[in-house]
Amino acid sequence: MRFRIITGVAVAALAVALAGCTSPATDEPVDDDTSIETEAPETESVESDALLTTTDSDLGEIVVDADGMTVYMFDNDTQGGDSSTCEGECATNWPAVTTDSDEPPVAEGIEGELGTIEGIDGEPQVTLNGWPLYYFAGDEAPGDVNGQGVNDVWWVLTPAGEKIQD
Repeated sequence: MRFRIITGVAVAALAVALAGCTSPATDEPVDDDTSIETEAPETESVESDALLTTTDSDLGEIVVDADGMTVYMFDNDTQGGDSSTCEGECATNWPAVTTDSDEPPVAEGIEGELGTIEGIDGEPQVTLNGWPLYYFAGDEAPGDVNGQGVNDVWWVLTPAGEKIQD
């Protein structure tokens, strides 16, 4: 505890000392010849945890999330409805694709209409053409489509938001 107090005092003293080393503000223009150009490092930016895009698969072009994980729709849901019907064990095996905002997520290559509904856990669940979207717990790697056709009610989607039935 004593070490933290001493460290805090030292940091504060250093900040005050360095504040005195700054140049005073002037109205004179800055000589551009003395400026140093630096390039900002490239960073990977994801707007939302539900960013959707597309990828090629054995089923054709399909909708995936930013990590390449396949998303699915559930025939037992109501297209354009305001809630998901996948609860309990279903939700354990088929977790909802959620986002941090009620606004539709950012998407690349998606032609269908994106939206959100209130998910079973209260978080906004992403929809595509009115269908709530889900992941399949049995998909282990990007591009896996192990949930395709399960019980004849779970389907991968095209970029237009149409289910793919093989």
